[in-house]
Amino acid sequence: MPPISGIDALGAAASTLTSSVRAPQEGDGAGFGASLTGAVDELRAMQSTSNELAVSAVTGDLDDIHAAMIASSRASVTLELVAAVRNKGIEAFNDIMRMQA
Repeated sequence: MPPISGIDALGAAASTLTSSVRAPQEGDGAGFGASLTGAVDELRAMQSTSNELAVSAVTGDLDDIHAAMIASSRASVTLELVAAVRNKGIEAFNDIMRMQA
């Protein structure tokens, strides 16, 4: 039985973010920032691909509309995932700032 492409796209979007985030090592603060930067760069690439396919679909140059819909869904889910990670990071920062010394 072939895999469902929508679920495949969700798994690929989650693995995109998690594959670029590696385990932190002692004294390695730049690694986390580089990982997040890489994830944002990959998100931009996905959004660019989605936009190009959408333009091709609108102009009639695209034969497979499913490719445009899958690219759009992947970009959307990845954006939501990156936003959730950002929100959790801000929440953690605010919790640390509220701690009593």
